[in-house]
Amino acid sequence: MNTQTEIENIIIPPEKFVFIPLGGATGVGMNFFLYGYKGKWIAVDCGIGFAGDDLPGVDVLLPDPQFIAERKKDLIGLIITHAHEDHIGAIPYLWHDLQCPIYVTPFANELLEDKLNEVGLLGRADVQVVEKGALLDLDPFEVEFISMNHSLPEPNALAIRTKEGLVVHTGDWKLENDPVLGQSTDIEALKALGKEGVLALVCDSTNVLAESSDKTELDVQKSLIQLISEYPQRQIAVACFASNVSRIESIYQAAKQNNREVCLIGRSLWRIDAAGRATGYFKDIPPFLSEEEALEKPIGSVLYIVTGSQGEPFSALNNLASLMPQKNAVSFEADDVVIFSSRVIPGNEKSIELLQKRLKAKGIKIITSKDALVHVSGHYKGEDLRQLYKALNPQIALPVHGESRELIAHADLALRWGCPFAFALEDGEVIALDKTPQILGEVHRGILAVDGKRIIPLNAEVIKKRRKMMEGGSVAVTIVVDAFGKPLADPQLSTFGLLETVPEDKQKLTQKIKEDILSLSSEHASRDDMIENVARTTIRQFLNEFYGKKPLIEVHLVHI
Repeated sequence: MNTQTEIENIIIPPEKFVFIPLGGATGVGMNFFLYGYKGKWIAVDCGIGFAGDDLPGVDVLLPDPQFIAERKKDLIGLIITHAHEDHIGAIPYLWHDLQCPIYVTPFANELLEDKLNEVGLLGRADVQVVEKGALLDLDPFEVEFISMNHSLPEPNALAIRTKEGLVVHTGDWKLENDPVLGQSTDIEALKALGKEGVLALVCDSTNVLAESSDKTELDVQKSLIQLISEYPQRQIAVACFASNVSRIESIYQAAKQNNREVCLIGRSLWRIDAAGRATGYFKDIPPFLSEEEALEKPIGSVLYIVTGSQGEPFSALNNLASLMPQKNAVSFEADDVVIFSSRVIPGNEKSIELLQKRLKAKGIKIITSKDALVHVSGHYKGEDLRQLYKALNPQIALPVHGESRELIAHADLALRWGCPFAFALEDGEVIALDKTPQILGEVHRGILAVDGKRIIPLNAEVIKKRRKMMEGGSVAVTIVVDAFGKPLADPQLSTFGLLETVPEDKQKLTQKIKEDILSLSSEHASRDDMIENVARTTIRQFLNEFYGKKPLIEVHLVHI
């Protein structure tokens, strides 16, 4: 994972049409892409990533905007392809670094307004709502919105035109001829772009290594109808991503066919429901039940849609697994059913496994994609990608939105399908887009961490220390010395995660610290830095030799 990298400034000739990923090329998430031409810039998407267990205290990751922040007077627009968090979630955090008009479709705008309102930016950020097929004149760029299909409303590809050529930027997408929600990918519009001549294709790589499948969201809906019919007198919950609006539609239809009402449990689900209804979606669906309303209904008459499919500790599904359910809250018992209608995000395996064990301990039946057709991806699979390349026939392939092996595999496929050039870029690399594309160099890139109310570099000292504490524990030692640097008492040693259960070792280490300080020459004993270094070295060597640990060490020296 990239953290923070200093790169020498490079000269980007203004006559060159360039593409720079500042996030979204070296891994999944934090999508943030720049296009530059004639000294002007546009950005596409501005999303977050999620921190793993190796980053204690950090939940959200951001792309570092330093390069474009230094040029924000020339940034003429931020264009959003769709409303997922990894495409819009960083806007409230990075707005002050960008301060340009933001162009979004109505559904994305509803969710963005909530985020801006939470940080006091609603009404201050310049948000422009665009409709289907919008054409933006952002001189020297022209940007056209092309309707795609994904797991939520209004996903778009962007046709970005300059005098140097046309780039198609896909966003997230799949081909689905009979979608549950929204419309199919506009393949005819894509073919028209191909006839116009596509210089470069910047394309999602999420599922490039996935097995091809002909299963659709409609197939999932039919499967859910059948599954729910098999448990007529039981409570059933379906866990899914709140942002998977197509899945919410499918679950509702499955409930309807089984004469059940639908209850939403989870704040993010209600937020999606509000955004959908405000923009004309869910119009044929009656209002969902609140948890309080559902408690008044007979057992077996309600289908619950819940958050927490990834094992999140404070989610609705986690509460259902509790042995001590909250008062006036829905609780599940033995023989009730939980359907996991989502994929496992890499890194969440342990959390999900633990949650499922807790559910099973209560006697709750669990159904996952291993047991039935309860999930399909919102991203393309197999043949879809080849059809896209056939329609567009790009000269340059620029895979993004994937891990390194996915980007490389995508680039190899593009070359195999006749694309003359393909580049698996890393974040920060600058590529000139023309008939003979070339990488011009690198600009500053990096990852920022949202640490409580602060935004700090991922390699900040405070995060390094937390990691060290998590991996090796920590030690604090207080040493009281006289004017000649001689200890006046035994050092006071406090350890965290190391010697709490072995008091004799703690005593041995305390005595060793004292002995090593007493062994210092009078010249060295008069220097605080030498005393501190001796104490630190003694602690480090002792704990490494006997425990194999390298803790965080703090030495406090007191003079009397």
